[in-house]
Amino acid sequence: MINIAILIPEKYKLLSVAAILEVFETANKFQSINSFEVPFDISLLTQANYRDASFESYKSATIDEPGNFELILIPSFTTDNMKSTLELNQDFIPWLVNQYHSGAEIATFCTGAFLLGATGLLDGKTATTHVDACAAFSAAFPAVQLKADKTVTQDGRLFTSGGATSTFHLLLYLLQIHCGKDLAIKTAKLFAIDMDRHNQSYFSSFQPKRHHNDEIVASAQEKIESNYQDVATIEEMIKDIPSSRRNIVRRFKQVIGITPIEYLQQTRIEAAKKLLEQTTQQMTEVIYNSGYNDPKAFRKIFRKTVGMTPSEYRDKFQIK
Repeated sequence: MINIAILIPEKYKLLSVAAILEVFETANKFQSINSFEVPFDISLLTQANYRDASFESYKSATIDEPGNFELILIPSFTTDNMKSTLELNQDFIPWLVNQYHSGAEIATFCTGAFLLGATGLLDGKTATTHVDACAAFSAAFPAVQLKADKTVTQDGRLFTSGGATSTFHLLLYLLQIHCGKDLAIKTAKLFAIDMDRHNQSYFSSFQPKRHHNDEIVASAQEKIESNYQDVATIEEMIKDIPSSRRNIVRRFKQVIGITPIEYLQQTRIEAAKKLLEQTTQQMTEVIYNSGYNDPKAFRKIFRKTVGMTPSEYRDKFQIK
């Protein structure tokens, strides 16, 4: 029997914890019905100073109590301020490090990756998180090799998943590792989860940083967003901004996290996605109206950024 600890941190997302419990309890039920040994012994763990009445029927403990676990699961957070949320949950950090060095596997779901990132255990390793949290994660943990397009990652005994339903893909992957593929497939069928989805790029939306105090960068952002269909070079974009090209590029990258050219490309791809979703324009019109003149270049950049072709994206997301 595998000893599992599901963390119940402050600001946790209830749906995330519920999904984790549902999958592992289902696996236990399947095995019990077939007269096999129940594979998972599940405990819910909190910090010593935190109490939550939502899971009173489950076996619970605090991280101050002795004991080691084989698999530790970190749910997603529901917060608008990740820095303060990590501070509220800082007691988990040394505990996670000690558990890992004692041989535990650690898996995070969606923005739960931030708590694992704060331990330093992910430094130099691959990880993923919710697509719309990737920029913030990279800024907070630059030593982590973030794979923003991935649904699930594994690097040794560390596992991470992307946003929302990616939780189920990691849970099924863990079931397959610990209980075999048959049980994972049986569980996937019950929850109607497609086990073959490996990419989450097409769920992302470009949400550039706007709450900053750099007027020059803000001016460059406004010019790109207002003229993305027409401009082609950095010089065209910033010609009226009272600063040198080198200084603007340096400050833009420092504040926003990407270069002005990358910002232009992301703005154009986001415009193309909206046209594909919301209009019936021909593909040549979509290409032109999103600022591209070369169809081949557009399709190459779109596929690289979104993870599928423009036609595939339209088929999947167009509002009928």
